[in-house]
Amino acid sequence: MPIGIIMHIAGEEPLAGEIDELPGVESTMVKVSHPRKIDGKDLSYLADGVTTVFWPLWRINFIEILPGREEEELIGFVRE
Repeated sequence: MPIGIIMHIAGEEPLAGEIDELPGVESTMVKVSHPRKIDGKDLSYLADGVTTVFWPLWRINFIEILPGREEEELIGFVRE
């Protein structure tokens, strides 16, 4: 199941996408599927129709992991 992310690349606006697995300690690249701007628009520097991009880890400041559907269902309405 794909993991939704927001990736912060050095010198660029953050982007949204999906990854199949979190990068390991030995990883040098991150494979991102369906990369897009946070607002859902296409990235201007990618060719039309591109669905998967590999980014080198040295360019990435950090990656935010978005909650999955299962996690959202577990955290329900809380009444104080």
